[in-house]
Amino acid sequence: HDIRTEEQRADAQSILNTIYDESGVKRRPLLRNTLIGAAVLMPLPFVGLLKDLGPTDLKVLRHTMWDEGVRLVRDPSGTPIRAADVTIGSAYHVLPENILGISHQDGYLEEKAKAVVLLMRMKPEEMHVSKGREDWNVDGIVAYSKVCTHVGCPIALYEQRTHHLLCPCHQSTFDVTNDCEVIFGPAGHPLPQLKITVDSEGYLIADQPFQEPVGPSFWEDNGKELKS
Repeated sequence: HDIRTEEQRADAQSILNTIYDESGVKRRPLLRNTLIGAAVLMPLPFVGLLKDLGPTDLKVLRHTMWDEGVRLVRDPSGTPIRAADVTIGSAYHVLPENILGISHQDGYLEEKAKAVVLLMRMKPEEMHVSKGREDWNVDGIVAYSKVCTHVGCPIALYEQRTHHLLCPCHQSTFDVTNDCEVIFGPAGHPLPQLKITVDSEGYLIADQPFQEPVGPSFWEDNGKELKS
């Protein structure tokens, strides 16, 4: 915001002095000291909250539990997913199978928050796949990060008819038929896509890790070391 002028600051100070005089706080030392103490302590909770808004080391956004050959499993059951069982219009919350062996003490929730994926299937002819990603899906089955690229809220709604993904926090909307491009809302860029394929038993597996950081774009913008 623009810096206030000296005249505006003087007016504000005059109003505060009038309130101070008329309230009688000067004559009530206990009340005055309580208010001063509350004012001093008030910022402390916000320091804690702001500290947790993002990772200290932004390089962690580049790395998730996804890797070549890791099976996709349903969350929370942990059962692997056969490509033949994914019907058109369906949507699954998916995790990497190797995350199941991590305990809460070893950071299970943190790894899950980064790695969680939405798996959907549509008719291949409905898809507009960008050049170089022709083999990132399996007969119309696609996998995208569930973490919104605006402020990191979990994507919560899949509209089967329009193939749109909607974030409930600020209504960012992504088009699954077009590489999850942003079509509405404040999100900065598309949802990262996970390249998938099938193994010899017909189960869906990751063909490679995420090729871009997951999560809010402002983390990436403020952490250029991710590119190194």
